[in-house]
Amino acid sequence: MGTHFYNPAEGGDALLWQHLFWFFGHPEVYIIFLPAVGMVSTILPAFVGRPLFGYMLLVMALITTGVLSFGLWVHHMFTVGLPRLGESFFTASSMSIALPAGVQIVCWLATLWAGKPVYKTPLLFVLGFIVTFVMGGLTGVMVASVPFDTQVHDTYFVVAHFHYVLIGGAVFPLLAAIHYWFPKITGRMMSERLGRWSFWLIFSGFHLTFFPMHLLGLLGMPRRIYTYQPELPWAGLNLFVSLSALILFAGFLIFFVNILRSWNDGLPGGDNPWGATTLEWATASPPPSYNFRRIPVVSGREALSAGEEDLPVVAGLRTDRRELLVTSVVEALPQARESSTSDSVWPFWAAVATSVLFIWSIFTPWAVVWGSIPVAVTLVGWFWP
Repeated sequence: MGTHFYNPAEGGDALLWQHLFWFFGHPEVYIIFLPAVGMVSTILPAFVGRPLFGYMLLVMALITTGVLSFGLWVHHMFTVGLPRLGESFFTASSMSIALPAGVQIVCWLATLWAGKPVYKTPLLFVLGFIVTFVMGGLTGVMVASVPFDTQVHDTYFVVAHFHYVLIGGAVFPLLAAIHYWFPKITGRMMSERLGRWSFWLIFSGFHLTFFPMHLLGLLGMPRRIYTYQPELPWAGLNLFVSLSALILFAGFLIFFVNILRSWNDGLPGGDNPWGATTLEWATASPPPSYNFRRIPVVSGREALSAGEEDLPVVAGLRTDRRELLVTSVVEALPQARESSTSDSVWPFWAAVATSVLFIWSIFTPWAVVWGSIPVAVTLVGWFWP
């Protein structure tokens, strides 16, 4: 667009691009982890037979992780020549984010400790997540130290670290969630035998593939280099890593075969095969298009904690048009009935007008003036009357 933010000849700095990239890129990896926290915290109580330990602590740790994640992007840039004092602050913030992660791990372990675990496939993937994510977090604290990071920067140690955190912190919980909610989506169970095979192959294949990369990194094997001289001491471990990746591939292959087979031929799961207590299991599996025929009344996070199958429902709403119940924010006490709008195309045109305004404003500030008119028109149409 003719700007010079990254052009040194015009007073810019190429490092500004790296700052911009990592200011997005590092919070992004933590934000990937946040849905996994919700998945694990929902799945775990169903297989240990007790509510989640320290729920409020875990929620506060989740929020803390989201906030702190925006304050430590510079630990990707410890070798570019930034001031040492500034780097020390980012070392501190990078290590401090391990604290809320530790709180979450303690809450999950305490839930397991006080319950009676039933080791079905979803729980196995949750346990694999805990083991793998803790190992990745430990190496994360290591690379937060400037001297150590300088030694292993752009080596396979970093590759090992971020795979432990991302696959351990996001993929394992996602695999657990797929096994857990598959009967809710399809009404059929995934094969437990194939599920266990896929877990052990994925878990062992992952660690056999990525743990040796820590050693390769300490031996100096660089990232993003596709080959090397034969006399360098990396060949044996590198071959071992490549062969171990085949085990990981086999595990995922069985996982996808399990999905395809179970989609049509899996055993019927019933409405609540896990004996779970959250609200989604209070309706049929798979759920009808309207989810619940009448709005259910719940008194806590665990709607089915008392073991009942039929929840009380809201009465008095109209049936000839869409109508919702408005409640108080804290205690959810009924306050009013609210008519819900019918289907409308205006939100789509409002989105189009807003997009045109922002893209147009890149080229001329007058776009803010003239582009506001169609935005206003679409908003009036949307909210009328």
